[in-house]
Amino acid sequence: MKFDKIYFLGIGGIGMSALARYFLHEGCAVAGYDRTRSSLTDALSGEGAAIHYEDDPSLIPDAFRDAASTMVVYTPAIPADHSEWEWFRREGFTIEKRSQMLGHLCHDKLVMAVAGTHGKT
Repeated sequence: MKFDKIYFLGIGGIGMSALARYFLHEGCAVAGYDRTRSSLTDALSGEGAAIHYEDDPSLIPDAFRDAASTMVVYTPAIPADHSEWEWFRREGFTIEKRSQMLGHLCHDKLVMAVAGTHGKT
C-alpha cells in the first residue's frame, strides 16, 4: 500500500480501532475522529494515534492533509454530510469503507474467520 498515514472517520468502534491498532503496529501514522471518547480511543491515543471528538475539518492534523500520502477509512455509521468526510472527498483523498480495507489486508493471505454473533466458544 502506498499510504503511510491512515485517517479513520469513526476510529472508536471495535472494528475500526482494531484496524487503527494494526496500522500503528505496522509503523503508519494514525489519526482520526470519533463522536465519543472511550477506553478504546484512550488506548489508541496512548499508542500514538491523534484523535479528536468534534466534527471539524480544521482539527485534522496537518500531517494528514496530504492526499498523496493519506488514506481515509470510514465506517458506514458516519453520515454522508459529516463535514470531515465532505472535506476529504472535496480534496480528492482516497476514501474506503472499513470492509474494503479489510479486503486489502487479507489479499494474498490465508484467512481463517469465525462468523456469527454468539456461541463460538
